[in-house]
Amino acid sequence: MQLVQQVRHALRLGLLEEGDQLPTVKEVVARLAINPNTVLKAYRELEHEGLAAARPGVGTFITRTLTGASLAAHAPLRRELQRWLDKAHRAGLDDESIEALFFTTFRTAAQQDIA
Repeated sequence: MQLVQQVRHALRLGLLEEGDQLPTVKEVVARLAINPNTVLKAYRELEHEGLAAARPGVGTFITRTLTGASLAAHAPLRRELQRWLDKAHRAGLDDESIEALFFTTFRTAAQQDIA
């Protein structure tokens, strides 16, 4: 699931675009020291979602993106988030505390949106 989530994040941020080739299973296994079946399963999930397509003997390629119109909003939001992160570090929070605070706040806000 982490591999699939990383690809989705890269697609949302515009780091991967339609036509880009994903690393081969062998390359991912060498870099991350994980089971090849795990990588194959992740790539199949991306194919099932319509985000990637395997081309036998060539590789796996991105078939669509997830950026949409929101990509233009990323730069100012990223600057604002960076300022918040800097403020959190100055307040003495370590990376794990910042991550916990962010995700707890994010999940609480998401639950309120549902209600």
